[in-house]
Amino acid sequence: MSSPWLDTPQRYGLVSRALHWGMAALFAWQFAGMAVRILVGRHPLTAFMVGSHASIGTLLLLLVLLRGAWGLANARRRPGHAPGLMGRLATAGHLLLYAMMLVVPSLALLRAAGSGRGLAFFGIPLFSPFQGGPVGWMVAPASAAHGLLAWTLLALVAGHVLMVVVHRWLWRDDVLQRMAGRMPAGPSNVQQQRTAA
Repeated sequence: MSSPWLDTPQRYGLVSRALHWGMAALFAWQFAGMAVRILVGRHPLTAFMVGSHASIGTLLLLLVLLRGAWGLANARRRPGHAPGLMGRLATAGHLLLYAMMLVVPSLALLRAAGSGRGLAFFGIPLFSPFQGGPVGWMVAPASAAHGLLAWTLLALVAGHVLMVVVHRWLWRDDVLQRMAGRMPAGPSNVQQQRTAA
């Protein structure tokens, strides 16, 4: 008997779907906030959207760790990539996405820890401010790379979405159904349908 919560070779289960689409919504909020900051500058809307950036970034880091652990636990059950070059490219693309989703918030967390200002997670203090002020080796990597890598992550996400469109409209194999399609009826539902017929 297959649980709708677990992945199968035909589709992703409810846990994988919740993690995927929940993280997609949070990343959309993060990038929308940064776009508003660039386009509008200092504004109450900017303050509202960017004010949650650090907390949501921390949440995303926790979720990507959870998602990675869940993916490893379901590795033998979940849908695989096509054989050959395209399958290897898809695997490499997904691994790069996971790496970037891990590195981008990790750099920001390192910067927050070394900034001398501390960090709160939705109002709950995670780091107290250092007495000695900013720690250069903790702040410098994020100052140099966090923004650039974040926009690179957005480009990778756009490529991911583009490939879903290519699969759907050009290759017509509709891989999106694995992550967004209707869940198949469970054994009890199938039995009820057969009884009703």
